[in-house]
Amino acid sequence: MPTLGTTHLSARGQVVIPEQVRDRLKLRKGAQFIVVGERDVIMLKTISTPSMRDFDDLIANARKQARSAGLRKSDVQSAIAKVRRRG
Repeated sequence: MPTLGTTHLSARGQVVIPEQVRDRLKLRKGAQFIVVGERDVIMLKTISTPSMRDFDDLIANARKQARSAGLRKSDVQSAIAKVRRRG
């Protein structure tokens, strides 16, 4: 069941996340969020650093997909060089 609370927008554009929500989600000082706004809805999604194992799995999966697509290391290096020339 979701934890609900109310809050307000300060003059500096700050919003306090109610304590009961912070506690339930184990949010701590410095937590970072992605903020999405659409009409009258604002959604915050926490940004969390993946574990090294999750990161390794992600890289392994990306490499597997690149191989199956026929992408070579030289293709990636060429794409990087092309973008750098534009900048």
